[in-house]
Amino acid sequence: MTPSTAARAWSPILEGEAAAQATAALAGITEALAGSPLPAKNVGPGIAVGGAGIALFFEYLDRAHPGVGYGEIAQARLEAAIDELTASTQIPSLFSGFAGVSWAVEHLQGRPEAEAEADEEDPNADIDAALLEHLRLSPWPFEYDLIGGLVGYGVYALDRLPRPSAAACLEAVVARLAEIARPRPEGLAWHTPFALLPEPNRPYYPKGLDNLGVAHGTPGVIALLARICASGVAAEPAHELLARAVPWLLAQKLPAGETSVFPYGVGEEVLIRPARTAWCYGDAGIAFALLAAGRAASEPAWEREGVALAQAIARRPAESCGVNDAGLCHGAAGLAHLLNRLYQLLGDPELRSAAQAWFERALAYYEPGRGVGGFLSFSPVDDDFDNLVWNADAGFLGGSAGIGLSLLAALSDVEPAWDRLLLISPIPEASAL
Repeated sequence: MTPSTAARAWSPILEGEAAAQATAALAGITEALAGSPLPAKNVGPGIAVGGAGIALFFEYLDRAHPGVGYGEIAQARLEAAIDELTASTQIPSLFSGFAGVSWAVEHLQGRPEAEAEADEEDPNADIDAALLEHLRLSPWPFEYDLIGGLVGYGVYALDRLPRPSAAACLEAVVARLAEIARPRPEGLAWHTPFALLPEPNRPYYPKGLDNLGVAHGTPGVIALLARICASGVAAEPAHELLARAVPWLLAQKLPAGETSVFPYGVGEEVLIRPARTAWCYGDAGIAFALLAAGRAASEPAWEREGVALAQAIARRPAESCGVNDAGLCHGAAGLAHLLNRLYQLLGDPELRSAAQAWFERALAYYEPGRGVGGFLSFSPVDDDFDNLVWNADAGFLGGSAGIGLSLLAALSDVEPAWDRLLLISPIPEASAL
């Protein structure tokens, strides 16, 4: 199948009994998130688990159902997140720190009525300045990934274009990524050293690893570089990195017959294992990185690799996917949303059917009266993936807010532009390189 680049209007994919079940689950989530108190883990301003992510949920409810009062709830949640941010010392990361809260401010202010009411002062101007100062650190000593590092800062800056401060941040992101890229026989990769690994993961990677998850590894860098190429800012150096990173990624495929095409990670003394099928790790997130890279660099072969990966995911038996809950990051609703996004992008009815089937699996986790709005999260304690427990989570990344957003996208004609946070929204045609 040849990828389609024609613009498509977003359309709902759930109907009949599935739509009725999804609507009931969405109502349960809405009621729970509008109330209080929320679980202790969701106290804080961040996008991943805190108030900014919950504000995003109510923002999209308001776009789908205006006039009900959801917009006021979104604004109140966002203002509370901003207040919490200013009252504490926060890290700059996209998913846990001030870059993410500021991304949410930018995203919500993008509405026409918000623009009409806004004064000339830019509420994120100081954030841009602080982030640019942070990005001038060289050599770069911190994380490079989407969740907590350079890739996440790039996502924030892309949404701030065409402001000069945003362009300066993107140029700095590309410069930092270039200086820490590791040459490999097949091209370039980005390495996570032992010292930057979460404590529970260190015994498994004594010499670090080249991570293959969109959330934490080289595929996330590729997805960001593609968008930077398309933006026209720092496009030439971004394209040079992309041209060497994609061949390296494609060289990491597992032998045919494994339960995934790509492993979790590679490197010296790294046990090569098939990955689960998810956004954070695995083939689903990588498919989007390859599609974006192919479009941005005008490389049809890369786009074809992305399409083939999407089709393989659609045909993969559910029991081979490693899905154990409904969350956005690595659960059934998340995989359903990725397949829905792929369907809306490529128009392949097989992807639509697969997305519908995964939404049905996500709804099988719905039990009114449990967790937050009927959903529990099966997630690690303190990043220890050998210690997974069921817990209540209201948040965007692993909890009910993210599940609700995915259900809403399957039920309405409002395009889920919030998934730019995940680097899966389609990119415009690339500028000339």
